[in-house]
Amino acid sequence: MNLGLQTDRQVIQNLVIYLSFLLIAWIGSLYGNAISGDHAFLRVWQVDNILILLLGLPFLWLQSKFGLPNFFESGISNKNRFLIPALIGMVFGILDILVIKVLLHPQPYTELPPFLQPFPYSLFLFFSGALEIEVFYRLIPLTVFLAIGTWYQKGKYLNTLFWIGAILTSLREPLEQLPNGSYLLIFYSLGTGFLMNLLQAIYFKNSGFLASMSVRLGHYLFWHILLGIYVELVELG
Repeated sequence: MNLGLQTDRQVIQNLVIYLSFLLIAWIGSLYGNAISGDHAFLRVWQVDNILILLLGLPFLWLQSKFGLPNFFESGISNKNRFLIPALIGMVFGILDILVIKVLLHPQPYTELPPFLQPFPYSLFLFFSGALEIEVFYRLIPLTVFLAIGTWYQKGKYLNTLFWIGAILTSLREPLEQLPNGSYLLIFYSLGTGFLMNLLQAIYFKNSGFLASMSVRLGHYLFWHILLGIYVELVELG
């Protein structure tokens, strides 16, 4: 098969998948607005939250150009694209539940805390949230770092630029979300947040955007969605 034609097809596939993700986010926004009157604490996306994700579109054409796998790059197994990354995310999610919920907040909640949302709306909101994080913490910034690395000194420092980008983007989320509390909690949050984001950066480089997003969705499945169902059904009754 002509290499250029194959690349064009992969870019179209990137585009179709990405737009499908935006469609899910839009459906979730409609759903959230429809039930917002029933939940005073509901977090709802508006149209501008979805429109800003269009900034990721140009980068879908640049993945192969700068040595990044396309969404369904041939040669990358679904085990490395979905299964292993999701399992890694699940480990972080279970660890968060054990440390933050079981050890630090064993008493029942009297209402859903801000990081939990009613099910099944939570499926839409946290999928959309994962997409937003992966676009602005991985897809855009790491592609830019690799573009600079490819251009500067004819790629001499490409690997160095990747690791600089990976470390900086991995620090962003845990620093933005440092919790109030003991130094041990802050250390735990910073350490696990950095490690998970760094693993996502590595998976993004080696297996593509869907692998990085699978790590986050695995984490969100336990920390946001299943814990939310438990709090709703058991603690709130």
